[in-house]
Amino acid sequence: MGDVALDRRAFLAGVGGLAAGAAAASLTGCETRTERSAAESSRVLVVRNFGGSYGEANRKAVYEPFTRETGIRIRVVDFGHEQMLAQIKEGRPRFDVMDIDMSNLVLFEHEGASEPLDYGRLKNVRNAGIAQSLLTPNGVGKSYWASVLAYRTDAFGGRKPESWADFWGLGRFPGNRALQGEVDWPELEFALLADGVPFDRLYPLDVDRAFKVMDEIRGSVRTFWEYGAEPGELLSGGSVVASSSWAGRVQSLLGRGTPLAYEWNGARRQSNGFGIPKGSANPDAAYRLIDFALRPRVQAHMARLYPDGPVVPAAYGYLTESTAARLPSTPGHLLSGFDLDIEWWLENRDRVTRRWRDWART
Repeated sequence: MGDVALDRRAFLAGVGGLAAGAAAASLTGCETRTERSAAESSRVLVVRNFGGSYGEANRKAVYEPFTRETGIRIRVVDFGHEQMLAQIKEGRPRFDVMDIDMSNLVLFEHEGASEPLDYGRLKNVRNAGIAQSLLTPNGVGKSYWASVLAYRTDAFGGRKPESWADFWGLGRFPGNRALQGEVDWPELEFALLADGVPFDRLYPLDVDRAFKVMDEIRGSVRTFWEYGAEPGELLSGGSVVASSSWAGRVQSLLGRGTPLAYEWNGARRQSNGFGIPKGSANPDAAYRLIDFALRPRVQAHMARLYPDGPVVPAAYGYLTESTAARLPSTPGHLLSGFDLDIEWWLENRDRVTRRWRDWART
């Protein structure tokens, strides 16, 4: 989850700098078309994901079972988004399928850097109940992650903040706060929810109203966190009593003795997805892997290993209640949170981010 957003930040900053990206790609990727043809002939599919525990979970839940079934071996690479785009623009991507967040899949579509998906070749998408917002022309969602309200349970005399209105309620829930920095989209939605805006009226965001509400707690926001583990560190150390956080990150700290909890109400959901780069050397195998990964049993296996939620509702039939309770796409959590509007943020990111930077410096 953290790696997704960190990579997006670097990509958004560098979409215009393709010359630098091309140079980086030339330095770090020496594979030629001949070598890629050899890889294809030996039934190797090159998948880009961001590695770490996420990559390891994919290996166990998706790649190894896929290889056993099809004989197609998976090789994983971790090119940054800027490098990926530069390789595609040069006409020689050194990966066949990309596992990236949906906002970057939309950006790749806008840049003409990905192939339109033939949904007729994805039989596990048909009538699967995948949200329409995750079925884009050039990308299909594969998992949900979410930003939530995390807090110290010993900070408020037994009271529990249960909403972003409580996060903003400094009188009843006093203490230092932390909000997300430039690692991801500014958290304006939380301010609007605190001010009473319902989920279905969040977008288009009322930016002026959001910043007016954010002014109310600016004096108590002592830190803007920049990496996924930081909110847990801040909360565990006691330097803040409440913070936004990626759900999976704070979950990993529960049960270790630190008095922490988090609240699903008002969670901001985002998604990872699959796309095929323009010029992929092995699109047929790419389609087979994507379709395999969207099987309900495979989605459930992945969710047991990594705390992202399945996009296929039937996957929950293969999960225990305790596992489902920590995932952002259970039916109850879908109702208590909202999906970030990618198109709105891509259209407005420059002006809103500039304004947020000015606000954060005050």
